[in-house]
Amino acid sequence: MEEQNKTVLNEFLLMGLTDRPELQAPFFVLFFLVYATSAVGNVGMIILTMTDDKLQTPMYFFLRHLAFIDLGYSTAVGPKMLVHFVANENTIPYNWCAAQLTFFIFFIISELFILSAMAYDRYVAICNPLLYTVVMSRRVCWVLVAIPYLYSAVVSLITTIKIFISSFCGYNVISHFYCDSLPLLTLLCSSTLEIELFVLICSTFNLVSSLFIVLISYILILVAILRMNSAEEGRRKAFSTCGSHLTVVVVLYGTLSFMYMQPKSSHSFDADKMASVFYTLVIPMLNPIIYSLRNKEVKGALQRIWKNVRKLPV
Repeated sequence: MEEQNKTVLNEFLLMGLTDRPELQAPFFVLFFLVYATSAVGNVGMIILTMTDDKLQTPMYFFLRHLAFIDLGYSTAVGPKMLVHFVANENTIPYNWCAAQLTFFIFFIISELFILSAMAYDRYVAICNPLLYTVVMSRRVCWVLVAIPYLYSAVVSLITTIKIFISSFCGYNVISHFYCDSLPLLTLLCSSTLEIELFVLICSTFNLVSSLFIVLISYILILVAILRMNSAEEGRRKAFSTCGSHLTVVVVLYGTLSFMYMQPKSSHSFDADKMASVFYTLVIPMLNPIIYSLRNKEVKGALQRIWKNVRKLPV
């Protein structure tokens, strides 16, 4: 009977963000603009940090990978959600659901540890400026992104495999607008204790360990800034290099903590949907704005590209 339940289920039905017909069209326009802005901004950041000679520093190396990650998990979720707003039935094939879950987990975990690497980079830049180029060498930068990618891939594959080799009861309605681990666990007939424990341990470790690195880095940065003998302008400049990063950290860690570090019995999937919108679509849209449009070096790079484009023969 268990094997039959596993093989009969060929697709899932996503409930989507809302079941109110009058909101479908406005939501489609709103989230299409959000996703389009996110895609253009993050692709632009990737191209800009790869091509401009003055942006070949560790800080922009990490920003390039952050943009790649933001583009990845917003694309894993966004297009399918947009289809739901214009389609009569929002189904997703069994294998596509597994793939969406895998990519989403991979990118969201990678984002946490890339933000940690960026905090460490700011710590070295402010607290050890004379050793910055030595400590943050190209090899070190690649290690700081390769390890999170490898770890994220392992965790995402284990989570997805554990869920999809389990027995589904035949009820295929997912109370979400994408395939996430918590809604999928409610559809399993077999015991979910082992999977829930694995997700809880991994989620807690990811949030706590990455946040610990961020907090320690910024505590040391704050101490270093307060000890500065330079003028007030120097301190303000040091604080300004950290403000954007801290804003993203607070929003992302807050929503993820709300989602994954509470007991299953107290979960409200409607509230989870609202929180999910922030870190799957809104944050990837805001990151290029926060990290680039407020940055003089990026503005300068954009101006140089615009001048070169205007010089091209028509």
